[in-house]
Amino acid sequence: MPTTKKELDAAAAQEREAEVGDDYVTVPLAGYDGVTKDIRTLPANRWRASALRCLRQGDIDGFMTLVLHEDDYEIYEDLDPDQEGIGHFAEAAARAGGDDLGKSGGSSRSGRNTRRR
Repeated sequence: MPTTKKELDAAAAQEREAEVGDDYVTVPLAGYDGVTKDIRTLPANRWRASALRCLRQGDIDGFMTLVLHEDDYEIYEDLDPDQEGIGHFAEAAARAGGDDLGKSGGSSRSGRNTRRR
């Protein structure tokens, strides 16, 4: 049983990792200076509405806080990616989750109503 603060922190980290399990995928993120590092993120199909709201509102830091593994947020800050890098990151997260960005999981029926006689 852990007794020191360091042991307790390590045990808590292991528990969080076990809870998280395989929820995260690893994708590349390119920084403004061309350096690319792998970071862990939720796959795009697991991004919550709150994360997508941040993204639509231009709050990239808030968005990344919600989708990145907590241990990888500092890597994101160090890389300081531009919009192109964020776009490539989002595409990679979508592919890693088995989706393509821009594809809807909704109905393929025509949006036009048809009148029955």
